[in-house]
Amino acid sequence: MTFLIFCMGYCKRRIGGYIMIKFDNVSKIYPSGNRAVNSLSLEIKKGEFFVIIGPSGCGKTTTLKMINRLINLSDGTIYINEKKISEYNIHELRWGIGYVLQQIGLFPHMTIEENIAIVPELKKWDKRKIKERITTLLESVGLEPDKYRHRKPSELSGGEQQRIGVIQALAADPAILLMDEPFSALDPISRKKLQEDIVNLQKKIKKTIVFVTHDMQEALALGDRICVMREGEIVQCDTPTNILKNPKNDFVKKFFKSGNVYNTSIFNKPYQVKEMLDAGFYNLYKLGDGNLSISDTESIEKLLKRLGNEKDVPVNHLGEIIGTINHEHLIKFISLKLEKGGELS
Repeated sequence: MTFLIFCMGYCKRRIGGYIMIKFDNVSKIYPSGNRAVNSLSLEIKKGEFFVIIGPSGCGKTTTLKMINRLINLSDGTIYINEKKISEYNIHELRWGIGYVLQQIGLFPHMTIEENIAIVPELKKWDKRKIKERITTLLESVGLEPDKYRHRKPSELSGGEQQRIGVIQALAADPAILLMDEPFSALDPISRKKLQEDIVNLQKKIKKTIVFVTHDMQEALALGDRICVMREGEIVQCDTPTNILKNPKNDFVKKFFKSGNVYNTSIFNKPYQVKEMLDAGFYNLYKLGDGNLSISDTESIEKLLKRLGNEKDVPVNHLGEIIGTINHEHLIKFISLKLEKGGELS
């Protein structure tokens, strides 16, 4: 468990203090009397990847949909940029918020380019600007613009359609992106690739992302902070590191344990640094990278301690420095171990 806690702590982005979204004592009670959300208060920072997780029926999707007023709140107030969402023109509000669903709403009779252009055209963007935007977005998710812009949705795989759904939501450059279990219908390989894509994309676009999932591994991999909900209330809202180290109660601990977060053989084996080198998780050493190196026969535990204070750690083999290892290499190594149940192929 030491591996995962350390990496979650040191590999997440540092987020500024500006509050983008604020819930102030918000509740949602449906006509049936069901209280889906109960007196919820939280703040989501600008540029933060904020994950809401919990069992089915806990209120996470209702919470998400209240942000763009797809569901009206019953009590309390939601603010975006310190302004009540009720004071925004509904079209202005939704044009400033991208929305990605599990079932992507692409129009089958329209090309990919036409689907992506819908909101920019509604906002009366110049045609040249729209075309350039589409090119940039397609490239950002690894799809060749000339190859994909004139295709129809039916000509794309499920993973490709999901990528289009993400960039369609980003087309008009919204400040906020809402994502409601967007990858849950995909096969494991496509899902992992989309998770990697959204992490890499977020490094570039730095949007405020609110992401709903029921998958613990996904929450840990993506979130700067994780909000655990149960029966319409927040049970714990903290960084992945703090939640794993200090689960607030038995519900949180059991919930994450059910996703095998605490139960994988990677945490029970004395791996050496050389196994990371053998797997290719390092950079070639260059002058200026430092010379206080660690031996490739040392344990990964010792490497972890070094990475707690250093960005890159030089590694030597029989006294000769051969490369450097950073936080990203460590995350990839752990991800590989988790996929293979702790075993290298």
